[in-house]
Amino acid sequence: MSNSAGGVFNIVGRNLKLDTKEDIAPHLAEIEKIDPLYEVHFGGNTLGVGACVALANVLKTKRSLRVADFADIFTGRLISEIPESLRALCDALLEHEQLEVIDLSDNAFGGRAAEPMTQLLSKNCHFHTLRLSNNGLGITGGEIVAEALYRAAKSQRAAGRESKLRTVVCGRNRLENGSAAAWGRAFAAHGGIVEARLYQNGIRMEGVEALCAGLAKCPNLQVLDLQDNTVTLRGARAIAAALPSWLHLRVLNLSDSLVKSKGGMLIFEQFHLGHGKHLESLQLQYCDLNRAALGYLGKAISKNLEHLDMLEINGNFADEDDECITAIQAALGKWGHEGALDELDEMDPEGEEEEEEEEDDDDDDDDDDKHKDILDVANRAESQDVGQDADAAADALADELQSTYIK
Repeated sequence: MSNSAGGVFNIVGRNLKLDTKEDIAPHLAEIEKIDPLYEVHFGGNTLGVGACVALANVLKTKRSLRVADFADIFTGRLISEIPESLRALCDALLEHEQLEVIDLSDNAFGGRAAEPMTQLLSKNCHFHTLRLSNNGLGITGGEIVAEALYRAAKSQRAAGRESKLRTVVCGRNRLENGSAAAWGRAFAAHGGIVEARLYQNGIRMEGVEALCAGLAKCPNLQVLDLQDNTVTLRGARAIAAALPSWLHLRVLNLSDSLVKSKGGMLIFEQFHLGHGKHLESLQLQYCDLNRAALGYLGKAISKNLEHLDMLEINGNFADEDDECITAIQAALGKWGHEGALDELDEMDPEGEEEEEEEEDDDDDDDDDDKHKDILDVANRAESQDVGQDADAAADALADELQSTYIK
């Protein structure tokens, strides 16, 4: 039987194959007995159209429902049957005013199944958390979902209500640049986003710009996860420009995103200026950062990042014995976070950084003398071989960047 204690129905991981109304009937009988019902969890089972329609009919009556967890419920199903199943489940929740969490992750339904979700996403204005990870949405599906969220924010504003949406997880969905503008617009419209996780989506620097432009309108942002996208200088500039808006940022994940030294220097300069001072976790693994950039990060940590108790920098262009790493360790130790640094087992002291692609050329900086001057310094940081003198180089760069900024 299920775990149904405390208003929770849970059959996660049973590997049940529930094709029809008859197959799911025993579980529906149990759900009907739970009053009030707060949560349902169906993951790790597979539900057919008949079972989903029958479940939807029961859930319509359960207005106390807070958590609708339908992650991983379509394994082995034909793509042609998923839209009908998904529409039944989503439409059943349209009027649920207690709904807080919607989780449809790990269902590889693709872009064609995005439309059946739109009624729920655009018309139910009560949920605060949406998890859509590993769904294969693609650009078109991503746009459909983002536009539905935008319409929800617009309708709430027209009704004089504040959006309740706080957490959006949409990783591993091949969103790419094509849907980034729609996501940025949706984030800006809601305005209260606290957590945005869009990892592993093939988003490039232009898309990062669009996302940051929208998220800059979310002053309460605490978590930003862009791991395994492509940031480079252009995207880093957008992140750096938005950092002063995120007064409560605690987690920033840019690992595997090709930030590169010039981009890193722009972001770290904001840390030097006191932005991001509440950071607790900073992930920069495999970002093509050289010794000078890492040394400058150490200076920023020592100056302002007193809450940083997790730092990941493995896989960059330094050696674990370099002075820049020693400086980082000392900076973390200054704040009592001696164990905050990840294990450095794949550092590459001989690594050569490639030239920035250029869409990312410094030509974009001509309209911003301050950024141009900072990038002149960052360019030297990226090109020089500072070797074991990284700490002294970082000191010099910090002085020059600070004097550049306050000109």
